[in-house]
Amino acid sequence: MPRAIWNGVVIAESDRCEVVEGNQYFPPDALQMEYFTPSETHTTCGWKGVASYYTLAVNGKTNKDAAWYYPEPKSAAQNIKSYVAFWRGVTVEA
Repeated sequence: MPRAIWNGVVIAESDRCEVVEGNQYFPPDALQMEYFTPSETHTTCGWKGVASYYTLAVNGKTNKDAAWYYPEPKSAAQNIKSYVAFWRGVTVEA
């Protein structure tokens, strides 16, 4: 089962992930939300739409904008609506 780990803690785990462009996107209910804080950062993907970000805080360490998601994706990416993917040192085990 895919899981995301950062700073020694499992922050997300699910067997209902979607894989897009090589990234595991975790459903919202798979997140351990106590580690996630919404960020003001936004970026735009030509085919997925506008991404929003979370900053992670685990065991006293912070990882700014280490998770992203598409709250209102374009039609081609509806399967990942609100699903969360990771980067910036987060280990994703599939």
